[in-house]
Amino acid sequence: MNVATAIQTRHAVRHFDPSHQMRREEIDQLLSLATRSPTAFNIQNWRFVVVHDPELRKRIRAAAWDQAQVTDASQLVILCADLKAWNKEPIRYWRSAPVFVRDSILPAMYSYYNGLDSVQRDEAMRSCGIAAQTLMLAAKSMGYDSCPMDGFDTEAVGELIHLPEDHAICLFVAIGRAVGEPESPTDKLPLNEVVVQNTF
Repeated sequence: MNVATAIQTRHAVRHFDPSHQMRREEIDQLLSLATRSPTAFNIQNWRFVVVHDPELRKRIRAAAWDQAQVTDASQLVILCADLKAWNKEPIRYWRSAPVFVRDSILPAMYSYYNGLDSVQRDEAMRSCGIAAQTLMLAAKSMGYDSCPMDGFDTEAVGELIHLPEDHAICLFVAIGRAVGEPESPTDKLPLNEVVVQNTF
C-alpha cells in the first residue's frame, strides 16, 4: 500500500476482533517503523508501552471510560514521553555525528530545554503525536486498523503502568482487525477553511 492510500483509507476504528492476535514480527515491525518518527534534536523522547497482560488491559479499560478498544484490539500501545530525555546522556543521540556537530548541537539542546518545563512538555506531545500517526499509517499499510485514544484517567493509567515521575502519557493507539461495517465517515473541512496563505 502506498502512503497516499494509507492516509486516505485510515480512520479511527472502535470495534476490533478480540480473537485476533498479531505475530511478534508484525509488532516489532510496527514499533520499528514508529521509531523512525522525527524528534527535535533527535532526542527520541517517545516511549511505547505495549500492554500485553489481559488483566492489566481490563484495569486500563476501566480507567478509560470502559472503551472496548482497550481490551478488544490486538495491541494496545500507550505513547508516553520522557520529558527529561534531552538531559539523559544526550551524547548518545549524536554519537555518530562529527565532533564539530556534537560541539554545537549539545549546548544548543541544553539551552533550549533547561529550566523550561512547558517547552519540554510541548515538545514531548508533538513528538508523540507524530509517532502515533506513523504507527497508525504503518498499521494500515500492513492491513491493520487503529484508533487513537485520549479518553482516559491519566493519573489512574499512570499508576497502573508505573509511569516514572519525569514521564507523561500522551495518548493510546489501539491496533487490530476491524469488525463489522465501517462507521459513517467524518466530514473534512474544505481546504479554504483550514489553509491560510501567508497570514490570517
